[in-house]
Amino acid sequence: MTFTPAELAFLREQPIGRLCTVGRTGDPQIRPVGVHLSPDGDGIDIVGHALASTQKWRNVVRNPQVAFIVDTVLSIQPPDARGVEIRGSATPLRGAGSTDGGLSGDIIRIAPRRIISWGLDGAGTTARDWTESPRATG
Repeated sequence: MTFTPAELAFLREQPIGRLCTVGRTGDPQIRPVGVHLSPDGDGIDIVGHALASTQKWRNVVRNPQVAFIVDTVLSIQPPDARGVEIRGSATPLRGAGSTDGGLSGDIIRIAPRRIISWGLDGAGTTARDWTESPRATG
């Protein structure tokens, strides 16, 4: 399992994350997208109504390196923030998903290489590579 139970629970609760891709000139592009776990629960699937026609799709085709972050701030005083950052490789998959609700059926699937989470289950901040145990910290 790529994600810890606390990370999975958090990702399932959050509707919006931000996907960062690399544009053709090397500049980052960041866009809000829905949070969807891949069917096996080991990655993130980005879906959309015309996904294959978007800049993020073209960016991923050119350079698969991405970052995806989902976070929330519950309180500033006292500080209470939670989140998961996923760094990895993205694969554009034409027609691999659902067309329900007008979705295009295209998916950008993110395979995590590094996961950083904070504020979940009172664990503080944890960071690990995807090949490590979900309980490893760094």
